[in-house]
Amino acid sequence: MRLLDIVHPAARILTDIARSQDAEVGDGTTSVVVLAGEILKEMKEFVEQGVSTQTIIKGLRRASSMAINKVKEISVSTLEGNKYDTLRKLAATAMSSKLIHRNSDFFTKMVVDAVLSLDQDDLNEKLIGVKKITGGAVQDSLFVDGVAFKKTFSYAGFEQQPKTFKNPKIVCLNVELELKAEKDNAEVRVDQVHEYQAIVDAEWQIIYNKMEALYKTGAKVVLSKLPIGDLATQYFADRDIFCAGRVTADDLERVCQATGAVTQSTCSDIQESHLGTCGLFEEKQIGGERFNLFSDCPEAKTCTLILRGGAEQFIAEVERSLHDAIMIVKRALRNRNIVAGGGATEMEISGYLHQHADRNVPNKQQAIVKAFAKALEIIPRQLCDNAGFDATDILNRLRVEHRKGNVWAGVDFDHEGVRNNMDAFVWEPSLVKVNAISAAVEAACLILSVDETIKNEESQQPQAPQRGLPPGAAQRALRGRGRGMPRR
Repeated sequence: MRLLDIVHPAARILTDIARSQDAEVGDGTTSVVVLAGEILKEMKEFVEQGVSTQTIIKGLRRASSMAINKVKEISVSTLEGNKYDTLRKLAATAMSSKLIHRNSDFFTKMVVDAVLSLDQDDLNEKLIGVKKITGGAVQDSLFVDGVAFKKTFSYAGFEQQPKTFKNPKIVCLNVELELKAEKDNAEVRVDQVHEYQAIVDAEWQIIYNKMEALYKTGAKVVLSKLPIGDLATQYFADRDIFCAGRVTADDLERVCQATGAVTQSTCSDIQESHLGTCGLFEEKQIGGERFNLFSDCPEAKTCTLILRGGAEQFIAEVERSLHDAIMIVKRALRNRNIVAGGGATEMEISGYLHQHADRNVPNKQQAIVKAFAKALEIIPRQLCDNAGFDATDILNRLRVEHRKGNVWAGVDFDHEGVRNNMDAFVWEPSLVKVNAISAAVEAACLILSVDETIKNEESQQPQAPQRGLPPGAAQRALRGRGRGMPRR
C-alpha cells in the first residue's frame, strides 16, 4: 500500500487509517478499511434521502461509543495463567489468514520468543532484526537469541582470522582503520628528503597506534561502522583477532544492546566498561551466505530472525506476516484483554446495537445505529466469502447463536459451520477491535463531512520527465538583467 500512488482524497483517507492501524496495533489493517467502506455504503442511503450529515455523524459516533464499550465489557483477561501458550495462540490467530498459516506452530514459537527477548519495559520491535536468505525451505528459518548479520566486505588476510570465540570481549567503533595519505587533508612543505620520510612514517605510526590501542584492550572481536583496511585486517589476523568493517548502524546498535558494548569514536582511552561480551561468537554458513552470530548474550535485549524460502517475494510476505504477529503479541503484553475472532465479536456487537437501538435510541439516529450494526456484519461475511462458504447461511446461524447468549459464536473454518471461537483458541487482543472500530468511524465521518471536492485538471495529466528547461524559460529568467530584453 505504501507503494501505491493514490490520488482520490477519500481513498487516501482509507489508506491513512490502514497505516495508523498498522502503527498503533500492527494488525487489522484490512478489517478497518473493509469496515469503513461498508459503513459508508450503509450511510449512502441516508445521504440520498436528505438526512443531515451532522445527524449521521452524531449517530455514528454514538454507535461507535456503544460498540467500544461493549468490546471492553465482554473482553476477558487470560494472561494470568500460562502466558507463553496464550501468546502463541494470539500469534497463531494473526497468522491464520497469511501464507504461513500451515507453518504457524513453527513460527508462533519464534515470534513469542522474539518479543519476550526484548526489554519488557520498552518492547521496541525495531530491535528484532530480520535477515532474508533466498533458498531452502521455510522450516529452515532460524531464531537467534542475540545478533546475526551478513558477513561484510573483507580484505586479504581475513581468512586467517579465527571465526569462533567463547566469551570474547567485543569492541564497537565508529572509526576508520585504513591507511590513508594525508595529502588530501593537509598541506605539507618539506625542504629535505628525510623530512618527507618522517611524514610518511608518521602516517603509518598513526594507524599502528590505533591498532595497538585496540589490541591492548584485550578485545577479540572488533566491529566498526567505517572501513577496516587490509593493513588492519592482517594486523588483527596475526594476533588472532576477528574484525569486520562497514557494519550497518542498525546491526551495530543491536550488537551493543545485546553485548553491553558502547560505540567508541576513538581508539584511545577505551575502558573495560566500554567492551561487550557474549557467550559464543561464530561465523557460520547459512544457505549461500556467511553470517556473523553473537549468541548467549548477557544483555540480550535484542534478537534476530533469519528467514529462508524459495523466492524473494515469498520471504517478503513471511516477513510482513511475522511483523503483524509480533505487533499483536507486543500489544497483548501491554493490554492483556482479549476477545474471540472469526467474526464472533462483530456479531455480538451487532446484535447488542440492534436491541439497544430499539429500546433507547430515538428518531433518525435509531436507523443510523441499526445501519452501523448491519455494517459490522461485513467482517464475518467477508471471512465466509474468503473461505468459500455460504455467507448467508453462516450469518443466519450466527445470529441464532448470539440470540441464545453464545457470545463467542463465530465462523468455524475447519468444518464450515459455527463454533465457540473462545474455546477454539481463535483469540485477538481487544485493542485491535477497539482501534479498528474507532478508526473506521472517524474515517467515515471525515468523508461524510466533505461537501464537495475541487479537482485540478493539470494535476491529472501524466507528467513526462522534463529534460532541461521548458521553451522560453531562459529568456524569462534573464529579463530585467540587461540582456534578452524584448524588442520594441
